[in-house]
Amino acid sequence: MEPQEPVKREGRLTLVLALATLIAAFGSSFQYGYNVAAINSPSGFMKEFYNETYYDRIGEYMSEFSLTLLWSVSVSMFPFGGFIGSLMVGPMVNNLGRKGTLLFNNIFSIVPAILMGCSKVAQSFEMIIVSRLLVGICAGLSSNVVPMYLGELAPKNLRGALGVVPQLFITVGILVAQIFGLRNLLANEEGWPILLGLTGIPAALQLLFLPFFPESPRYLLIQKKDEAAAKNALRRLRGWDDVDAEIEEIREEDKAEKAAGFISVLRLFRMRSLRWQVVSTVVLMGGQQLSGVNAIYYYADQIYLSAGVREQDVQFVTAGTGAVNVLMTAVAIFVVELLGRRFLLLLGFSICFTACCVLTAALALQETISWMPYLSIVCVICYVIGHALGPSPIPALFITEIFLQSSRPAAYMVGGSVHWLSNFTVGLIFPFIQVGLGAYCFIIFAVICLLTTIYIFLVVPETKSKTFIEINQIFTKMNKVSEVHPEKELKDFASATVGL
Repeated sequence: MEPQEPVKREGRLTLVLALATLIAAFGSSFQYGYNVAAINSPSGFMKEFYNETYYDRIGEYMSEFSLTLLWSVSVSMFPFGGFIGSLMVGPMVNNLGRKGTLLFNNIFSIVPAILMGCSKVAQSFEMIIVSRLLVGICAGLSSNVVPMYLGELAPKNLRGALGVVPQLFITVGILVAQIFGLRNLLANEEGWPILLGLTGIPAALQLLFLPFFPESPRYLLIQKKDEAAAKNALRRLRGWDDVDAEIEEIREEDKAEKAAGFISVLRLFRMRSLRWQVVSTVVLMGGQQLSGVNAIYYYADQIYLSAGVREQDVQFVTAGTGAVNVLMTAVAIFVVELLGRRFLLLLGFSICFTACCVLTAALALQETISWMPYLSIVCVICYVIGHALGPSPIPALFITEIFLQSSRPAAYMVGGSVHWLSNFTVGLIFPFIQVGLGAYCFIIFAVICLLTTIYIFLVVPETKSKTFIEINQIFTKMNKVSEVHPEKELKDFASATVGL
């Protein structure tokens, strides 16, 4: 690390870095949030459209069961597409680069936006189902590639703050969809195709502006072996000419894993030197989705109604909850470098655990104690605040930090798959858990929050202001190996590959 000593500079937020972050996050992460929420408000009108279309074709209406099944397929196609998108991450970022993948990914947003916008005119609900799958692929790719791209563009002292920006835009996407989804705006019989089709606008803007911004310098130097392009990208991002210290640091990373080559998902699971990184990724991504965040949103309307909020006003209260989510994620951007990743994860999951416990008691007692419904609302808001501070934004940023270049794409494939499969599972199973357990369903989520908190406390290190190599050296000790990628382990893999 000696060559870095002469020029030690704190990275700053240059205009190029700020705009690249905003365009990448608005064009991609926004889509994820928008499409999560856009389908909720107009669901009644859309089901009516499904039924009318079926009647026009067959001459009779669908049975209640068929309509419910068709609607659940429409909703769940999104997380299923997200899972497929996650599986595409590795091959795409290695072949097209980080920026190239984001540009290509806009196809999976613009095409379905056109299809959804035209579905009513074309009298085809199949177009909506196919579109949900495609836009899910877009979200699956963007939820993994944007944090990777921004994590590799950012200097180490800003990596945390910029790594939280994608999550901020996911929450902004949810809020915008909730606002446009108000009954007197677009969640009505004429407006819902426009509401669904608007998702193409951020993608079109990204397609227009992102080509003017740099590719990841790490990708250019390590994978493309193009030092001149990497230096040029760093100069534009940092706003100064002398980038030799940072180039040297990237070279150190390259040297530390020179023999590793491209690490596949299968190999990722079998490498002892990456054991705790992989386990931490699975626990954090699983904990993020299985901690009940989607269930809280699902349950929120009923909680608000039982607290005496009028039915026509629930949509405004829900949008208010979305605004709290945006605000707290924005707070996370400013405190992540101050308080650190580990602290925010511990704080966030602890708040979620407490909120789930108190919410269970409040829901169980709300018939007997008059002020319990109000306590339920406080619990929902506290839960949203807790999740927005740590569990929502930190896990994706963490994957960028704990893996080196050769294993990062495979790690995002694993993390993304866990994220989307957990999301899909909660969406599918929660209604049944809710019927079976009622208010006590939140005990399950409380247990998951508690277990995740304990794991973070015992295993997850702080990564704030450390280089990728320094972080991996912490895990080297935890994995009880001598170096980042021990030579013996790599030789074993080489011989195993030859044997195949």
